[in-house]
Amino acid sequence: MIEELREQVSRANRELARHGLVVHTFGNVSGIDRERGLVAIKPSGVPYSELTPGQITVVDLDGNVVEGELNPSSDTPTHLVLYRAFAEIGGITHTHSTYATAFAQAGRGIPCLGTTHADHFRGEVPVTRALEREEVETDYEVNVGRVIVERLAELKPADMPAVLVASHGPFTWGKDAVDSMQNSVILEEVAKSPRHFAVGRRRIPSAPVPARQTLPAEARRGRVLRTTGSVSSGQLRRLACDRRYLPWRLVLLPALVRVRRRRP
Repeated sequence: MIEELREQVSRANRELARHGLVVHTFGNVSGIDRERGLVAIKPSGVPYSELTPGQITVVDLDGNVVEGELNPSSDTPTHLVLYRAFAEIGGITHTHSTYATAFAQAGRGIPCLGTTHADHFRGEVPVTRALEREEVETDYEVNVGRVIVERLAELKPADMPAVLVASHGPFTWGKDAVDSMQNSVILEEVAKSPRHFAVGRRRIPSAPVPARQTLPAEARRGRVLRTTGSVSSGQLRRLACDRRYLPWRLVLLPALVRVRRRRP
């Protein structure tokens, strides 16, 4: 059973590298044998390309090494806090993936902008509070686990299998090591959406449809007035700056320029 767990954890760790979620030796995946109370986790400082099942370190829930010749990951205390707090968790993954880590280090949750996010994370992916200086300087990894537990006090780990640790990075979990790793892959993808969404909202149609079909009534009147020469620059300026008419700035702003040029 332990050998199977070590094989699964080794494979899940290598998958992190294949998906581009880790660099150097950063990040780790662990899995737990609940019946025996043993946790298999990536050893510290071993490159993913060289990782083998035999190198996976096995510890008990108190952090004592049971199997393996290498030191367990420095994040092991965080994993153990989560395993002790949430019986339904079977595997945990921690990465420093680019987009999710950017949200974590900015201290912001990842908003839910679509069905891909909603299918895997029920609502905004939460971010923990920032650790106090004393928490950082003493038992940092243990305190990271504690602030995660604190943040999930009103959430179900099955509904929200991820959290962002402020000024640090993301942690995900699942029914086993592979499931937790897959949640990290999905988390990084949904973390990219807000950036693309923001860019998309700034786009202005390159070929607006005729004004008579979609331009609001007030703007249509302004367009007619402009063609008769009786519209004021103030009217055009208000229309051009009104957020409701954002797609029509290409129509209104050139008109405003022409009005200004006609001024004596």
